[in-house]
Amino acid sequence: MPSTAIGQIDYDAATQSLWIRFVTNGRRYLYSGVEPEVHAAFRRAFSKGTFFNRHIRDQYEATLVDDPRQRAS
Repeated sequence: MPSTAIGQIDYDAATQSLWIRFVTNGRRYLYSGVEPEVHAAFRRAFSKGTFFNRHIRDQYEATLVDDPRQRAS
């Protein structure tokens, strides 16, 4: 089922890096130290937004890597 909050999920198991692009603002963040089990559960979650809010947001260090609004100016 497509998410209304999460637009894209990319993951690198070797570095435990998770990239998430959000639908609402188009921003892409890198979450560091995300275990493979958390990524797998995120992929399987019925509600990606709910899973993100409960298990990723405020649990892992986040870095903004792309903000389309900054490119538009």
